[in-house]
Amino acid sequence: MSERHVEGPLQPGDRAPNVVLDAITREGKIALEDFRGQSPILVGLYRGLHCPFCRRHIAAQAQLDAALHEKGIESLTVVNTPIERARLYFRYHPLPNLLAASDPERISHRAFGLPNIEFTENETEWPHKVSMNVVMSMQVDMPGELPGPMNRPAAAEYLNNKDGYEITEADQRMAATGQGQLFGQFLLDREGVVRWSFTEVPEGGHRMFAAPSPQELMSAASQVAS
Repeated sequence: MSERHVEGPLQPGDRAPNVVLDAITREGKIALEDFRGQSPILVGLYRGLHCPFCRRHIAAQAQLDAALHEKGIESLTVVNTPIERARLYFRYHPLPNLLAASDPERISHRAFGLPNIEFTENETEWPHKVSMNVVMSMQVDMPGELPGPMNRPAAAEYLNNKDGYEITEADQRMAATGQGQLFGQFLLDREGVVRWSFTEVPEGGHRMFAAPSPQELMSAASQVAS
């Protein structure tokens, strides 16, 4: 497929592009076009599984799958992880009824307008460039998960150690080019039009590593399903 380049994340009212990706949790391909005219779908576009924050967001989205299905809404998780690595991970960390796809080239993220931040020495132009001083000043506070507020690299290392997640060569390849990839969730109606979204892009970086509350997401789902 030809890539579509978008200035900023897709907004409510925008028609989502079709993307075709390798399925992780089943054989074959997954295309967004397959859901059009059939059902609404929640599309979660995440960094690779090497990102402990995204692993938690993925699990949180999966926990809502049953409630979404009750409303007739499908759910798709997309990760920047090569297919074999992703399949191995989900084999040992299964999430019931998870529909997931592999996008190591981040085609879907670009198509939905999610930036991949460049880390710089001293230049910040959010959401395209961020200096390492700014990155180190971003505090992540996850009560129950972290012993206290920590900067992003320290928090990621702590959580990976806590999870026993071993960074492989495949993970390193993804991190080398996509460490700054911003994530987003997009709720599409059955015609493929964005009706709700949550991304890390707004608020100058204050949304980094955050996620919508289940209540916010399910409220949006109720409106799309009605």
